[in-house]
Amino acid sequence: MIFDKHFHLTPPTPLAKGGETECAMTIAVIGAGTMGRGIAETAATQSLPMVVVELSATQRESAAAQMRTSIEKGIRRGRITAVSADDVLARVTWSDNIADIANADFVIEAVPETESLKLALFADLDRLCRPGVVLASNTSSISITRLAAATKRPELVVGMHFFNPVPVMAPVEIVRGDNTSDDTIAATKALAEQLGKQAFVVRDRPGFVVNRVLMPLINEAVFALQDEIADAATIDSLMKLGCNHPMGPLALADLVGLDVCLSILNVLHAGLHDEKFRPCPLLAEKVAAGELGRKTGRGFFVYSQ
Repeated sequence: MIFDKHFHLTPPTPLAKGGETECAMTIAVIGAGTMGRGIAETAATQSLPMVVVELSATQRESAAAQMRTSIEKGIRRGRITAVSADDVLARVTWSDNIADIANADFVIEAVPETESLKLALFADLDRLCRPGVVLASNTSSISITRLAAATKRPELVVGMHFFNPVPVMAPVEIVRGDNTSDDTIAATKALAEQLGKQAFVVRDRPGFVVNRVLMPLINEAVFALQDEIADAATIDSLMKLGCNHPMGPLALADLVGLDVCLSILNVLHAGLHDEKFRPCPLLAEKVAAGELGRKTGRGFFVYSQ
C-alpha cells in the first residue's frame, strides 16, 4: 500500500502475471543478511515484487543461494505454493545501488544493528524515496523515534521487527514511534498480514516486548555458564525440559547472533539504566573473538558449515 498526499491508504492494483494475481506494490529491502534475506524470501513467496539492495557481491550471491535452498525445501514440504524456486526468485531484483529503491512503494531496512549506520541510511532513504512511501526498520531494539528524526517524514517511519527465521516465524512487532501516524500503522499491519504474519503493535521502548523479556533470559544463561554452574549443553537441556522451551537459551543466542544479542543488551542497559540488563562479560568476550554463533560456525556451540 502507498499513501496519497493526504496520507489516505491507496490499495495496490492487482496485476495478472503468468496466470497468477500479483500485487503492483513493490517492496524494497535494504541489506541481504539473515533478516533481509528472510524478509525478501517471504515477500517473494507471497507474489510481491522485490528489490533487494546489498552492497557486497559475495553477500548477494550467498543470499540468493540460501533463498533458493529454502524455497526448494518449502515447495517440497508444501509450505510454498510454486512450480519451482525459479518462479519465486524471478520476483526478486538484486542491486548494489541504493538509488534503485526510488520506485519502491514500501521500504524495509535490515542492515546491521548499529544506530549510526541506520540513522545515516534513513536520511538517504528519505532523500531517495517518493513522498508518501513508508520507511520501516527491522531493528530489534533501536528507537524508531530517533530513526524518524533523521527524516523529514517522521509520521511515515515505523518499526517492523521480524523474527528469525523470517519465513517460518509468525509474529511481527509493529513499533509506533512518537510521531508515527495511524495510517502508517494500518499500512504496515496490512503488509505484515499480506506476508502471512501476525502483526502486534507495540510502543517505542528499548527492546520493545520480545527482546526486553528474552535478552535477560539469554544473558542470565550466559552468566550461569560463566559461573560454571553447568556446561552449555546442560543449561540448555534443563531449560528445554524444565520450562518446555523448544530451544535452549544458549542455542537461541547462537541462532540470533551473539553480536546482535550484545547490541540489544547494550541498548537495554543504556536506555533503561537497570543493571539487570548489563551484558555478561563472557558474551562480550565471545563477540570480541568473532564467535558469533551459527553464522560463524562457533558460539556457545560448534556448528558444521
